[in-house]
Amino acid sequence: MLERMDPSEPRPRAWTDRRLWLMAAFGFVAGLPLPLSGFTLRQWLAEGGAPLAVIGLTANIALAYSLKFLWAPSLDNLAPPGPLRRLGRRRGWLAAIQPALVLAAVALALSNPAVSPGPALAAAAAVAFLSATQDIAIDAWRIEVFPARLQGMALAAYVWGYRIALLIATTGVLAAVGWIGWHAALLCLAALIALGLAVTLLAPEPALPPAMAAPVAAGPFGRLRRAVLEPLREFLARPGAWAVLAFVALFKLGEAMAGIMTVPFYRALGFDRPTIAGVGPFSLGGTMAGIALGGLLVARIGVGRALLWTGWAQTAAMGMYLVLAYSPGDRTMLYATVLTEAFAQGMADAAFLTYLSGLCSLAFTATHYALLSSLASIAVHTLGGLSGVLAASVGWKAFYALCMLAALPSMGLMLYLLRRFPPDEARGP
Repeated sequence: MLERMDPSEPRPRAWTDRRLWLMAAFGFVAGLPLPLSGFTLRQWLAEGGAPLAVIGLTANIALAYSLKFLWAPSLDNLAPPGPLRRLGRRRGWLAAIQPALVLAAVALALSNPAVSPGPALAAAAAVAFLSATQDIAIDAWRIEVFPARLQGMALAAYVWGYRIALLIATTGVLAAVGWIGWHAALLCLAALIALGLAVTLLAPEPALPPAMAAPVAAGPFGRLRRAVLEPLREFLARPGAWAVLAFVALFKLGEAMAGIMTVPFYRALGFDRPTIAGVGPFSLGGTMAGIALGGLLVARIGVGRALLWTGWAQTAAMGMYLVLAYSPGDRTMLYATVLTEAFAQGMADAAFLTYLSGLCSLAFTATHYALLSSLASIAVHTLGGLSGVLAASVGWKAFYALCMLAALPSMGLMLYLLRRFPPDEARGP
């Protein structure tokens, strides 16, 4: 499925490879905007007294992360605007996207969702769109800069940078709010997002992949065929393709529905802002440990069995929310829940992302990865938008029981796919 390193080759020297440090920096700047359409935005809305239905609908604001495959081919096939073309295809597009992303983050920071939620939600939607577009370009840069034997290390560096950024954009912002208020705290986050342009200028431009250097048939249809139709046709022609797509779309649904409503859930149990901010280190530590163990499982027992084990662990870990629902105000149980859930999610993410990478054809890696990673969150940002309505209707205990049940269809599809189409047979040519 994935290229294995020849034992006779020297091990890559991670700490001295400049590209891996740049990958971690790209992960950092990519992770900063995400909470501005998610956790941090929901906390701001919750403190402003927004109803649960409105908070739940913030899942739809981030729909851009699920739909990015629609415009990902444009970044593959269109030249960056104006003088930015001199930076190359990947760096040129990043240099065009990143200043606009900073401006959207500033607009959100200067808004007032408690008084006028419309402008705040519009700015958050712009942040989500531009952040998703930045993700497309960074994923393509990673795939094109690193050889196959270093892709795993590159992804690990990216995740570490990304998770540290999430900690700053959630726990860090919530802690800063108590000192300087929401507007100043979010302006500081926008300043950190602005560092992305410096990372882009320091990064090398990858060589043009052979597939993209091949001549294209004249006319708009020829460009459309290479950019969109050929990657889709290649993937859908594989045996079991539709079952694979259904599994990818549903795998994170239950866990994500549970996570969407954690802010109002914690507040309903009597936890204040400093306590909620204090869960960040537990979440980060659990996630990092889970990713490390998940990667080890993939290496030791294969991606198929690792995906099976970690998928069930992720589903079972959601039971901690039920335990917490019966323990209002218990900080120890809160931290245990966050740590357990983050650890299980990190393990599942390591196996799941490896599985997604293995589904990408080498001829269409960037487009396939955008398609699959978008699809992995589409149910979250559509069905997940009803989570607030569901929680308000049935109560927290029943809600988290339903979240566990929502994970079962993907587990059934996983068993079917691993039996009929093993991971090493699922990849295209």
